[in-house]
Amino acid sequence: MMKKNKTYNKPVYLSGRYFLLLLLLAVSGQMLIASDWKELIELNGYWKFNIGDDARWSDYNFYDDDWEEIRVPSSWEDEGYHSYNGYAWYRIHFVVPEEIYNKSSYISLGYIDDVDEAYLNGNLIGSSGSFPPNYETAYNAHRKYPVPSNYFYPGKENVIAVRVYDSRLTGGIVGGDISIMVLESLDMEINLEGYWKFNLGDDLSCKEPEFNDSDWSEIQVPSNWEIQGYPDYNGFAWYRKEIYIDDKYEGEKLIVLLGKIDDIDQCYLNGEMIGITGDFVKTPETNRFSNEWQELRGYYVPEKLIKYNEKNLIAVRVYDGFKGGGIYQGPIGITTQEEYRRYWKEKKRKKNFWEFIFED
Repeated sequence: MMKKNKTYNKPVYLSGRYFLLLLLLAVSGQMLIASDWKELIELNGYWKFNIGDDARWSDYNFYDDDWEEIRVPSSWEDEGYHSYNGYAWYRIHFVVPEEIYNKSSYISLGYIDDVDEAYLNGNLIGSSGSFPPNYETAYNAHRKYPVPSNYFYPGKENVIAVRVYDSRLTGGIVGGDISIMVLESLDMEINLEGYWKFNLGDDLSCKEPEFNDSDWSEIQVPSNWEIQGYPDYNGFAWYRKEIYIDDKYEGEKLIVLLGKIDDIDQCYLNGEMIGITGDFVKTPETNRFSNEWQELRGYYVPEKLIKYNEKNLIAVRVYDGFKGGGIYQGPIGITTQEEYRRYWKEKKRKKNFWEFIFED
């Protein structure tokens, strides 16, 4: 009689930690506990849609009642536009709550085949790929576009418009979660998202409060500078913003939040450096980075530098060595040291939890 291979009948045992992991995944469907970002508004569903291309379709007040509606996410071929290649636009109307004003946020548009530009209330918030004549697909890029909080109309109607170009095969907003995400785990006392003074080049006198920046341009923060009129620029640039700090914060230990910056930066308050990420001596010459672009900037403010109930000047020196540049993701603002420490302790707790789950 042939012996049965014991491995066929060997029972499989799960360790306690892997059983816990499977249970958590079954209940939640997502590892939400490990994320700082939470969904504020789900945008999956039916959007206004029209083939063709017209710059006016990005406008907040454009009349789109006579447009067709198609499901998002889905290829437009599956929605009745079979074999269509070329330009098309999507639009959706929605209301955001008042609380969004003091939150750092981004709009997730999932995956778009092939190229897109996205607008919120008429303001360009992001793009992926390149439109003709210099066509370059970005079909496999996950669209996550940071939004300065002043672009939203809290408590009122808002409009997202998305311009899309497809070269062949399937086209449109084809997959992924379409939503507005907010950073819930870190509260800002003073929100500094919005327009900052901006200039290319490098001059250390830009850090001084008395420096004349009247001829500088203004760009939105957070957002890459490439989509704001400086395509393909790599090198030095400066940001400047005047802020007011109420004397109610006197005695508080404050933190300047600069979100994420591509690639390295120095931050000054009233002419004095309060923080630095990256090596400004070697890196600009060698372009050797250590993933500084992924680090969340939070710089402690010496109280002696603060002018309460007066103008204060924040200046940020940035060097970008490759592709996207600038202050590209929030939160951008001022918080207390107590809130900042709470945030990082919570972040560490979440990290340690998942490290324990996946530990060998």
